[in-house]
Amino acid sequence: MPQKVIDLRSDTVTKPTSAMLEAMTSAALGDDVYAEDPTVNELQAVVAELAGFEAGLFLPTGTMSNQAAIAAHTERGQEVIAPYGAHIYEYEPGAMAVISSALPRLVPAPLGVPAVEDVQAAIHTSIHQTPTGLVVLENTHNKAGGTVVPLDRCHAIAEVARNAGLPIHLDGARVWNAAAALDVPLKEVCAPFDSVSLCLSKGLAAPVGTVLVGSKAFIAKAHRYRKTLGGGMRQAGVIAAAGLVAVQTMTSRLADDHACARRLAEGLADVDGLSIDLQTVQTNMIYFGVDATVMGAPQLEHAMASQGVLCNALGPSSIRLVTHYQIEDADIDRTLSVIADCLKTARTAEPALSA
Repeated sequence: MPQKVIDLRSDTVTKPTSAMLEAMTSAALGDDVYAEDPTVNELQAVVAELAGFEAGLFLPTGTMSNQAAIAAHTERGQEVIAPYGAHIYEYEPGAMAVISSALPRLVPAPLGVPAVEDVQAAIHTSIHQTPTGLVVLENTHNKAGGTVVPLDRCHAIAEVARNAGLPIHLDGARVWNAAAALDVPLKEVCAPFDSVSLCLSKGLAAPVGTVLVGSKAFIAKAHRYRKTLGGGMRQAGVIAAAGLVAVQTMTSRLADDHACARRLAEGLADVDGLSIDLQTVQTNMIYFGVDATVMGAPQLEHAMASQGVLCNALGPSSIRLVTHYQIEDADIDRTLSVIADCLKTARTAEPALSA
């Protein structure tokens, strides 16, 4: 029997559960462009209520959701304040400039958490500067390693934004992970914001989809941008059905993924040739460094893949691992063993390579 491939590249690799697949085959359907798909409408209402907002909008992707939100919140030529490393800047290829004619203004964000005074200082009101139109936070913060932005900091930054007459949006691609890590209801994490983008296809394991939530007026405006961006789907209840099951069955088990990541991170901390800051391991993501004198991160990624363990090298000396519902305790043990074996093999090969 072939050995299981352990895929730790991302929680986006998760496959829908059998309950999701069954729901997809029996979903009540209609034309969502006419707002007549009952399953889409139910999903939008359920997620909006869970997040504490008036309305929701189902979109194909998190990027489209964030960009529809930016377009709905800003005017052409404005700046969007975001934490350094934000997904809307790093991984949504210039979309705010292309779609909204908006510019990013990045602020320092140690562990993904901007200082209130840095956000305040980034707000521009002078006619000689690009005016600020929106503040965006990300929770959890992907680039910092799945770290959680504390609720008191979110509220403090939101107060700064509102005092300046600015809306504040949350890129909550993994906001359910943040809620699980903080052990609070989802709506408490979302409360400081005017809009939130909530992804269904990462740790929740739905095959596709994101829900954008906000006021009825905001969602009506964002709906127009969804149409502009080509996000008007027809019988979208087929995929919304999986999202409903994901929201109903997968959010309560995210703490298991976090515990799995913690065990893996603590094991990596004991491996010679690796470095890891355990302070950053707050949810289901692990970033660790590789001693380049032993082997580079891309070489370790390749060596691990040859033994059935997949990861993402993020440069010459850094690797990311992400746990999810398909990763079990035995997979953690095997991953640690494979990494240690790869490093040991590299050290053994060193004399031959230098000879």
